[in-house]
Amino acid sequence: MFESCSNITEIDLSHFNTSKVTNMNSMFDGCSQLSSLNLSNFDTQNVQSMNSMFSGCSKFSSLNLSNFNASNVQSMSHMFYGCSKLSSLNLSKILLI
Repeated sequence: MFESCSNITEIDLSHFNTSKVTNMNSMFDGCSQLSSLNLSNFDTQNVQSMNSMFSGCSKFSSLNLSNFNASNVQSMSHMFYGCSKLSSLNLSKILLI
């Protein structure tokens, strides 16, 4: 969706309805200027693939995915590839059943 949008520095996703999304592959891949992202309203219960979702997001220092429901996710390969400044990743409440 935002793949290779290397000049985007901010995205407001507070009103996105992701309840029927099944594929989030490369959604933010290559968004190298994006330094933060609020995904607290993302409904991921139907998502099956998150490959390279944040790949190349080299400015992220922290990311909160604690509300993600990954119970149907079958693949997360390279999800954080190239996130070289990522030092805090909150997965504390992630559902993986």
